[in-house]
Amino acid sequence: MPAFQGCCAHDHDCEQADCGPSWSLHEHIDLPRVACLNEATAGSAKHVFRAWPERLQDPATTLDSNEDDAELLITIPFNGAVKIKAISIIGGDNGSSPSRLKAYTNRHDLDFAAVTDMAPVQAWDLQEQQASMEYPTQVAKFNGVHTLILHIPENFGADYTRITFIGIKGDFSERKTGPVTAVYEARAMPKDHKVGDPSKTFREVGGY
Repeated sequence: MPAFQGCCAHDHDCEQADCGPSWSLHEHIDLPRVACLNEATAGSAKHVFRAWPERLQDPATTLDSNEDDAELLITIPFNGAVKIKAISIIGGDNGSSPSRLKAYTNRHDLDFAAVTDMAPVQAWDLQEQQASMEYPTQVAKFNGVHTLILHIPENFGADYTRITFIGIKGDFSERKTGPVTAVYEARAMPKDHKVGDPSKTFREVGGY
């Protein structure tokens, strides 16, 4: 699959234009369920997903890989179906910024061994430390996404990978509904099931 160089999906600089409202999927990420393999600090991946205007702010915790291992595998669940149009990722300095990004969708069984042998839905060669760069997706392949998996296989030469921000641009189309809870009686109580005039029962229940 060919790599796609990152570029703004429209004809202006995101740094100067107000692109914030279009990065609307931040509020639809199920942050408590975000997970990452090979993160140096457990739970740190959750801190790099912020609103677009906050992308340049220092996060409470950066997402770092373990020393001497640059790979990261981030699972991002949404609270409904989304259409992903672009991804923005800001990395650290001194060569720790990601240089390659691979994306997979709607899988819950991926690990480093699995993604090594599996073709991604799309892959990108990244620019180093680009605060206003977005990487457009092939939108038709990112429709109806409930889970996005991002694989960072390498960086620009550091012993570890550092990410300070990830933004996801697109449209939200469907909210997940919770399970329907039915309440059953262990034993029917006659006093709770009084029957009125039998001649009216069909009309009242059926609405005729």
